[in-house]
Parts: sequence; C-alpha cells; structure tokens
Amino acid sequence: MEIGVYSFAEVSLDAGSGRAAAAEQRLRHLVEEIELADRVGLDVFGVGEHHRPDYAVSAPAVVLAAAAARTSRIRLTSAVSVLSSDDPVRVFQQFATLDLLSGGRAEIMAGRGSFVESFPLFGYDLRDYDDLFAEKLELLLALREAEHVTWSGRHRPPIPGLGVYPRPLQQPLPVWIAVGGTPTSAARAGMLGLPMALGIIGGEPARFAGLVELFREAARRAGHEPPPVGISSHGFIAETREQAIEESFEPVASVMNRIGRERGWPPMTRQDYEASATLRGANFVGSPRDVAEKILHQHELFRHDRFLLQLSVGPMPHEKVLRAIELLGTEVAPLVRAELDA
Repeated sequence: MEIGVYSFAEVSLDAGSGRAAAAEQRLRHLVEEIELADRVGLDVFGVGEHHRPDYAVSAPAVVLAAAAARTSRIRLTSAVSVLSSDDPVRVFQQFATLDLLSGGRAEIMAGRGSFVESFPLFGYDLRDYDDLFAEKLELLLALREAEHVTWSGRHRPPIPGLGVYPRPLQQPLPVWIAVGGTPTSAARAGMLGLPMALGIIGGEPARFAGLVELFREAARRAGHEPPPVGISSHGFIAETREQAIEESFEPVASVMNRIGRERGWPPMTRQDYEASATLRGANFVGSPRDVAEKILHQHELFRHDRFLLQLSVGPMPHEKVLRAIELLGTEVAPLVRAELDA
C-alpha cells in the first residue's frame, strides 16, 4: 500500500479583517513538509486547490513544482484539481511540466471540488456543475491520449487537431478521480478505468464499502481490470492517543465548525471528535500504533492501494505537523507494510 499526506495549506484568519495571516510563511512550511515526507519514505504528497482566504494554495502545480526541486522519490499530486472550473489544456500542460521537472512523479487528482468559489470566479454557472466535470474530464483524457487533439464541447472552444505541449515523461500521465461518496461518480471512474480517490471524512467508513464495490464492478463491466483505490481521511499523529486528540481538536473543530455554519452542520464537540478517532470512526487521530491498526482495519473493508492522511485540517504549529509526518513515515508506514507483507 502507498501511504502519504495531503494538505490544503490552511492559514489562520485575522479575527478583525477576516484576511489570511502569513500565507507566505505557510507556503514555505508546506514545501518543507513535502521535503520531510520524501525523506522519511512516504510515497505520495497531495496539495489541494481552493479559492478562499483560509487556504494558501490556488495553484497546486506551482507548489508541487517547487517541491519537485527539493525531493527525489515521492509522488506529487493535486488533491484535488478543480477540473470543472479550469481549462483542461492548461491543467494537462502544468502537470506535464511538473512531470518533466520531477522525473516522472506527477499525478492529477481531478474532482469537482468541495467548495464552489471557483465557479463564479472563472465565469461558470453552478447549474452546469455535473456537465462541466464530465465534459472537461473527457477532454483531459483525450489530451493525455494523443499529442494532437480534435475535440468540441459546450463549455469550451473546440480544438481543431492542434498539438498540446509539453508531453509528460509518464505515458500516460496518471489521472485519479476524486469521489466524495456519490455513486454515479464512483461508477463513472470505474467505467473509465481510472483510479478512484475516495474521501472519507465523516460517518462510519464501513458504509463506503458498497461504493468501492460499485466502482470495481463498473470497471469489470467496462472490460477493465479493477483500477487502484485510494482512501483520503483527516487525522493527526502524536506519541499517544491522548496527546494527538489534545493537540488537534481545537484547530480541527474551528475549521469544521466554520464550514459547518456555511452548510448547516451541527457543531463538532469534543465527544464527537473522540468518537471519530475510535477504530470504526472516520478520523485517524492517535498514536502511531493506533493509526496503523486503523489503516489495516480499513484495508480489510476496502482492499485499497493507497492511503492519504490530511494531518493539518486547521492551522497547526509547523513543528507539530512535521512531527506527525515523521511518525507517519518512520513508524506507521513500516507497521502497515510489514503486516500487509505478512
């Protein structure tokens, strides 16, 4: 199993102005986190795309290119690229460039996004939410398939047999589909024979087992060998479970409750958070052994090929995030790999 980290480069908001504080420093810290993940033997690092003041990254490929120059083996992926509101030609070109700079370590995780700010920003109508993603995914896959592309659709000017450059080192450039729990999205990924990155950030993970089986069955029906499955979840690691909960609860609750007020969710309590950190809950919060046992427990449910952990859901002290990455790479990953090898 591949094990890695993903981040949205969250930043604190000034209480008075609501503006992001120290975004420059947060981006420097993010590159340091990717560098450490590479050094401790983790397999993948993902960087998300957001267009809000509480996150510092709106251009994942730029951040990942900076990290490519300071790493040697770790795979570098978006998590996610909001394909619905972007131009697939530019997304492909950016990640093909990243692939060349990194020596063949780039990936695209394409999704519709968990926020909608990018749609009005780039002139798209939210009523076209599903159609935009389907059409742009079709174009992205055509771009990675052939150097010269002839294509037409509703939401972008046609491409009349033009070449798209540069071409990536990897053939094909990996494209994962990010799925948040929608059956049609899982079935589409399977039908296309593309890997699925399933985000599980709440509820009981066991209820997603049917979604994974739907994905694999759709792939089989379309004549594909079942593609890889990745699980992406929230969590935090410290020397003990108590320490991990104590250090992470306030940052996580502040973010989830702020988003919850936008979406009508009930407030997150300490009791909720501790329940989610149990073996059958959604969050991977605890000691290295706690987290390893939970990854293995979920592997029995999903038989997944990749696990990515978002270690800083809210603004966390940089040194604590670095320590959590170190524990994931030096203690959690070896425990999981040894058990799966056995």
